[in-house]
Amino acid sequence: MYPDEPAIGIGSMFTPALYVKDQTNVQHILQTDFNSFNHRGIEVNECDILANNILFLNGNKWKLLRQSMNPLFTSSKLNSMYYIIDRSAQDFVEFLNKQPEKLKGDMFTILCTFSSAAVGAAVFGIGNESIFDSPYHAIAQNAMKSSTSQNIKFVMLYLCRPLYKFMGINIFKDHEKLFIGAVKQVIRQREQENTKSHDRSRLERHDFVDLCINIQNNGVLKDPDNGLEIYPTDEVLAAQAFFFFIAGVQPSAFAMFSTLVELGRNSYDLKRVHDEIDKTFEKHNTITVDTLQEMKYLDMSLNEAMRIHPAVGYLTRECVRDTVLPVGNIKVNKGTKIFSPIYEYHHDPNIFPNPKVFKPERFSRENRSTLPNNVFMPFGKGNRLCIGNRYATLQVKSGLVHLLRRFSVKTYMDGDEIKYSKHHTNVVPSNINFEFIPRNMKSTV
Repeated sequence: MYPDEPAIGIGSMFTPALYVKDQTNVQHILQTDFNSFNHRGIEVNECDILANNILFLNGNKWKLLRQSMNPLFTSSKLNSMYYIIDRSAQDFVEFLNKQPEKLKGDMFTILCTFSSAAVGAAVFGIGNESIFDSPYHAIAQNAMKSSTSQNIKFVMLYLCRPLYKFMGINIFKDHEKLFIGAVKQVIRQREQENTKSHDRSRLERHDFVDLCINIQNNGVLKDPDNGLEIYPTDEVLAAQAFFFFIAGVQPSAFAMFSTLVELGRNSYDLKRVHDEIDKTFEKHNTITVDTLQEMKYLDMSLNEAMRIHPAVGYLTRECVRDTVLPVGNIKVNKGTKIFSPIYEYHHDPNIFPNPKVFKPERFSRENRSTLPNNVFMPFGKGNRLCIGNRYATLQVKSGLVHLLRRFSVKTYMDGDEIKYSKHHTNVVPSNINFEFIPRNMKSTV
């Protein structure tokens, strides 16, 4: 209704809200004036142990815990962890080969099964068994189960904070005993293994549990700027582990789903990706982080799929101190909720001509360099950019590579326009699906 306005007042139940469209203002909110907009717009209760993680927390506590998680996502650490990612993808292919009935059906749910198992392997570690036979796989799947009562709690969290706080609501209480117990068990088990070993480096598995042990060995987390201290108890670390499942399972599965759906609709692009994967295997005979980075067309296809089908439609922030947006000289009072578009940017014909058309070339190195800032943000943007975006990208690419090495895809769609259904963390197309078709190859690796 107001295409040329830099921001629009929309209201959010009892809270004033702005839908901010201007790209300069969005940059201002997400990064330039981050200190005024560092709040995500939701606030969980202290009693909700598993919700006290870097996805839901705000302010200094969020900052300190996020800093403690950073070592898990450095380039060197991701290289060291890649064996878990690659093994998870290979186990998924074997899982499908043993259960061919899963080559067709509710493919988003099947991909969520893979994502939960893969994230579970990164959090709890892997043994000799398949990630789907891991004793922690059921716990990983349980972490993603929702209920009607949980849905109601989420609605109250977003729309009526005073009542939510007054009632002391605990969203994830049903998962606490099992999940926290599992984290405690695996940390104690790993500590015993390390105590028995004379060479600690040989036992390093470069997973989340290793990070937990290192954090606890270093003692209290301290912020020198404000004096905040956090004791890294098993419960605090379990909450951070739970973050991986909330933020990593469905969005990663959705990125894979969207890419496979689009490749199944576009035979030319599917062939190019197949050819690129086959040539890479012929050249290297195995997949590493470096060989994944060689697959340019796969990268372009994934980005284009996430452009067409972003996991979330907008970003939310809350103003924590009175400030002004530069374009339009718009005064923003403390407490105002901010909505910044993702889907709208991704489908803006002035930014992406013919936005409904799947065109991976939009994300070639040359074309991507011409895009304005803050218009392509499948993982968010600014200082609250998803901390696990590089890990998630590796997991998604590895899964796609091993799947497309063995299978082709065929997409089905009911109707002419894609329809979406809402989940807790993202939206999912509800009238489009695909099936895997085994490829006729003389040999695969």
